[in-house]
Amino acid sequence: MARGLLTASLPMRDTSCAGFVLGFEMTTLTHCKPDIRAVPVKASSNGHGRRRRDREGKQQALIQAALRLFASKGYEVTTTREIAAAAGCAEGLIHRYFNGKEGLLRALVEYKISQEVLDLGHHLRPAENFEQELLQLIAWEVDRAWETRDFFRVLIPRAMVDSSLASVINRAVLAARTKAIAERLQCYPPCASLPQEELEVLVQSVGMLGLVFGFMRPIVLGQDRTLAKEMAATFAHILIRGVHLQNP
Repeated sequence: MARGLLTASLPMRDTSCAGFVLGFEMTTLTHCKPDIRAVPVKASSNGHGRRRRDREGKQQALIQAALRLFASKGYEVTTTREIAAAAGCAEGLIHRYFNGKEGLLRALVEYKISQEVLDLGHHLRPAENFEQELLQLIAWEVDRAWETRDFFRVLIPRAMVDSSLASVINRAVLAARTKAIAERLQCYPPCASLPQEELEVLVQSVGMLGLVFGFMRPIVLGQDRTLAKEMAATFAHILIRGVHLQNP
């Protein structure tokens, strides 16, 4: 899986920092608008709108229940009956919406990664320069890995034995998350002039450092979390020096 992540090509975009910041601000303004879904809306005569909202709500409830149970009990021993009961839904909906437990896990992976991309765009304002941007991106990834540690407890063991899940991870990460980070970095001059293969490695390093110092070291190895975050920042400074060496 890691080999696939490192060799995939990143889409290139010709974008300026000013344009990127403007896009961020417009996205943030849109994000901060009142949630119109919370306002009662008169249902149509055939009830399609209400049924759609009900379906989405049940899907989210099943995904969240699956995450809790997979993390606490393990994927293999958790039953669809337990997931449905925890979500307050009928068991048959798991098969109807996701085609079973495996499909539910794939939906969980896609949801968590897409949510991470949305949160990155909405809450992390582009920095003034490349150095600050890389530091904050890596810090964000470290914190995010820690906050979603239950997700990684489920994801990593299962991906090792399920090749179809590994394909979902590869596709979701490369199509959304990696693209989002690449677009942010490319608007800074030190990254805009990097060869494509070096930019790919830099972008992938952001996620890998987040996983290592946000999950593997504090959760798997029991390292103090503060120390792990400091080590991640040190790695970030090493990467920054390496990029500047390519742009003397």
